Amino acid sequence: MAEGSKKVVVIGGGTGGYVAALRAAQLGASVVLVEKNALGGTCLNRGCIPTKVLLHTAELASAVREGESVGLFVKGARVDWKVLMQHKAEIVARLVEGVGFLLGANSVEVVRGNAVFRSPGEIVVAQEDGAVRSLSADAFIVATGSVPALPPVPGFDLPGILTSDGALELDALPKSILLVGGGVIGVEFASVFSALGVKVTVVEMLPEILPNMDAELVGYLRQILEARGIRILTSATVKAVRLTEDGYATVVATDAEEEIATEKVFVCTGRRPFTQGLGLEEIGVRTERGRVAVDGQMRTSVPGIYAVGDCASPIMLAHVASAEGEVAAEVIMGRKAAMDYRCVPSGVYTAPELAGVGSTEAELAKSGRPFIVGRFPMNSNAKALIAGMPDGMVKVLADKETGEILGMHVLGPRATDLIVEGTLAMKSELTVDEIVATIHAHPTLGETVKEASLDVLSRALHLPPKE
Repeated sequence: MAEGSKKVVVIGGGTGGYVAALRAAQLGASVVLVEKNALGGTCLNRGCIPTKVLLHTAELASAVREGESVGLFVKGARVDWKVLMQHKAEIVARLVEGVGFLLGANSVEVVRGNAVFRSPGEIVVAQEDGAVRSLSADAFIVATGSVPALPPVPGFDLPGILTSDGALELDALPKSILLVGGGVIGVEFASVFSALGVKVTVVEMLPEILPNMDAELVGYLRQILEARGIRILTSATVKAVRLTEDGYATVVATDAEEEIATEKVFVCTGRRPFTQGLGLEEIGVRTERGRVAVDGQMRTSVPGIYAVGDCASPIMLAHVASAEGEVAAEVIMGRKAAMDYRCVPSGVYTAPELAGVGSTEAELAKSGRPFIVGRFPMNSNAKALIAGMPDGMVKVLADKETGEILGMHVLGPRATDLIVEGTLAMKSELTVDEIVATIHAHPTLGETVKEASLDVLSRALHLPPKE
């Protein structure tokens, strides 16, 4: 069968699904995409994008409050939550429309409805208009994403308890909020709510927030957040939540139990793969703890069926889902492709931002591999000082013998942009010598990456000599 004659059906129009559909269409496939809700999935409609809209406004609000120190005086500045919500809706609508336009421009047919496998080669779709449509294909890509995970805690099912799907639809800002979970979702929302004047408490079961990020920089970020009035309780367990006249009372156990009263409670303890109701088990697709089992080419246990994104991926990030979607499409269309999870960047859009790629210092220490650490503080960078964002640092981890970059971690302004250089360096197996030999524009935040790399070699030009 020729490449261009293949029929591909994608189930799910999120960042993994629509990218898979676009790539398959580029390679000549006849593509149908089935989506029961809005195109763009969780990331575009209820996650990454709308959250960043709020974070941007929160950052502007903070800059205005602190503006007098740089000569900016603003009278009567305030955040109008309803206007902000409208702005968020407009951004999301524009991007959703853009996804639809791209799919149409690539001749991808979009079918609205719920899909269920009838056999490995056929699905039936219960469409929005009540009709039932059968679709057969040479290959299917399952990209059904994830849903919020709610732990079995008494009270988490009370009316008004927020999850990541509902927190972006608040009618008004609460006066106080308790966030259950100190992962990326919890810490980002803590940063947003605090900057907008909400009294924030974060409860995390593990010994530290953001457990998958570099511990040194996480500790630094925690100090910054706590200095802004965010209360962070770690090694803490939520025992129960009950309704009160003014909101909720949450029983939290650390060394002792206390009851914390807040207007709102937001459970942000992560997400779980969504695979229910697809008929995967009935046709023999293997799952592992609710996640579709796949190989490095995104193939499931059933020939012709692939899975990408949160429903299958070991790393539940939008950019990983997109990469997996491209791999699946290319494999289906006869190309050589496979996922490489060694160099996946992670970002936390707090203020300041936190980002990382590759190994952390703790991981390298545990592995026994000899390594060297280079650091450069943001308060020694001209652009960071000009922007009034001196908190944070760049941290580069390199092999002690070869100088190969093993990890890069950034806390500071535009950390999620700076991490691209570290990701490219790791993917290309570059050494710190090659970063150092690259001319970085001045004045830029990117100079911190070069200086941290110089520090690996004990040659940092804008730091005092090491003892």
